[in-house]
Amino acid sequence: MDSFLSQASIYLAAAVIAVPIAARLGLGSVLGYLAAGILIGPVFGLVGSETTELQHFAEFGVVMMLFLIGLELEPRALWGMRHHLLGLGGLQILGSTALLAAAAIGFGHSWQVSLAIGLALSLSSTAIVLQTLSEKGLSRTGGGRASFSVLLTQDIAVIPILALLPLLASQHAVSLSGDGSIQRAADSHGAGHHSLSLVEGLPGWAVTLMTIGAIAFVILAGVYLTRPVFRFIHASNLREMYTALALLIVVGISFLMTLVGLSPALGAFLAGVVLANSEFRHELESDLEPFKGLLLGLFFITVGAGINYRLFLAEPGDVIGLALLVIFAKGTVLYFVGKAFGLKGRNHWLFTLGLAQAGEFGFVLLAFSMQLDVVTPDLSEKLLLVIALSMLITPLLFILYEMLSRRMKDTQHVEHTPDEIDEEGTVIIAGIGRFGQIVHRLVNSSGFKTVLLDSDMKAVQLMRRFGIKSFLGDPTRPELLKAAGIAKAKVLVVALDDKEKATKLVAYAGRHYPDVHIVARAYDRNHAFELYKAGANDIVREMFDSSLRAGRYVLENIGLSEYEAAQAEQTFYAHDRHTVRELAAHWIPGTPASENPGYIKRSKELEKDLETALLSLAEEHAKKSA
Repeated sequence: MDSFLSQASIYLAAAVIAVPIAARLGLGSVLGYLAAGILIGPVFGLVGSETTELQHFAEFGVVMMLFLIGLELEPRALWGMRHHLLGLGGLQILGSTALLAAAAIGFGHSWQVSLAIGLALSLSSTAIVLQTLSEKGLSRTGGGRASFSVLLTQDIAVIPILALLPLLASQHAVSLSGDGSIQRAADSHGAGHHSLSLVEGLPGWAVTLMTIGAIAFVILAGVYLTRPVFRFIHASNLREMYTALALLIVVGISFLMTLVGLSPALGAFLAGVVLANSEFRHELESDLEPFKGLLLGLFFITVGAGINYRLFLAEPGDVIGLALLVIFAKGTVLYFVGKAFGLKGRNHWLFTLGLAQAGEFGFVLLAFSMQLDVVTPDLSEKLLLVIALSMLITPLLFILYEMLSRRMKDTQHVEHTPDEIDEEGTVIIAGIGRFGQIVHRLVNSSGFKTVLLDSDMKAVQLMRRFGIKSFLGDPTRPELLKAAGIAKAKVLVVALDDKEKATKLVAYAGRHYPDVHIVARAYDRNHAFELYKAGANDIVREMFDSSLRAGRYVLENIGLSEYEAAQAEQTFYAHDRHTVRELAAHWIPGTPASENPGYIKRSKELEKDLETALLSLAEEHAKKSA
């Protein structure tokens, strides 16, 4: 245990030094972690046998990352991705496997060995690609979404690939245990492998039932069990219990999936999707994000530290050549698949270059193939080095992508360094587009100080050109809000164009600064419901007030006096605010209103109430006129 802790300390110390340097040089944190691992492993030899043990621990970061990804996806959104999952992802796996297997046959391997190699190398690095896309703000681009679809398909494909590999084995009696290890009928080393498994020794139909049961349990527990537990913990007012429960959910689901022989990462992703509609979604994200970052960092360091430098020094040309061959082959397939699905320009190159490496699941599949005697230990060791080297090259491929994207017309905004905020105000306005500008002008002209925040450099520069001081930075970042004086402010105006960011900011501010009054801009009624549940005090739909005023002009020009039209406008406004609160109780996230019977019924009742109120008002005006 002491040795394990000392090794972990060395890893973390190396990361603290190497990662900031890599980030300052614009290379990204992933390359910094990998470089730190190389320095403390192959270069200085500071780590020992605990590297493998620590890598298993750090792989939990990949599991946690997929859980957080699932939280960002509603089931309806996942169903909407089915064409990309089957099309983009399926074609990439089939095309890359075929091309790499053909290359392996060209090197003299049998078709069984070649197919196993092609399958192992066809999978890209979920950990590196998603981390890099997130850091560089590319996750929501067309290329980023396409890359995510392929990575998700690859993660799901690991299960059938594991089932296929035993069919490629040589003449050995083998069977797959519940945790993915191999049991041999005649093992020259004597004792067999024992593992904690619910499906070991069961017939095929029983394994299938256990697997379906585990998945059903995860879905039902996510829908019906987690909300009462979270509400119970919320009532206790113990902040640390949120973190404990979040970790328990991820660890428990991963353990359950392992017991039935499924991928822990896939189980965590499924649980995240189930909880995506939960009101505690943002709480889970904020609690788990630091753990995910730390464990992913450790995972990248262990990849760098585990490189067999002796083999590399003995055959540097072969290893580098094979790594480049893998990248070229996968890049070729990705290029044509992306073209077939309409990706263009910088999105096309992001998709092609970002996924061209081999990934961490390749380590698992090659180790599995070696246990089955599909590949020899010597070949497996060389291929593991090729995978690690291709992962090391990945940050350089993203740098190449950035160089190419700067030359293209569809280049998006470049990330700028956030400003250092040196002012605090009574009112903080997050977002200074057309909506935020008007709020600022009214409040500032009335004699109250505002602090303006926006992540759009052009908007900030425009405000400064007119002499209005504003600050560049992402308003959803806690440290930026703190620097702007959120703890002392009376009002926070959320006027962000991005609906998800706006909801996230409202949820964070409402949770951590309950004394701040939150005024939020909503895109539409559904977004208003989301903001209402997130904790906004006042919600303004961006088109509502202008439409209401236009309606008042119509009434004035078809026979009503200005006073009567204004009264009708005020009645409608008051009723609509009441309606939003009422319908929020019937609103189901991710479900269209047209498919929600309770919502439709209550909406009809409220509409009749509005007609009654307006007719009563008209009768009252008629009596006064008479």
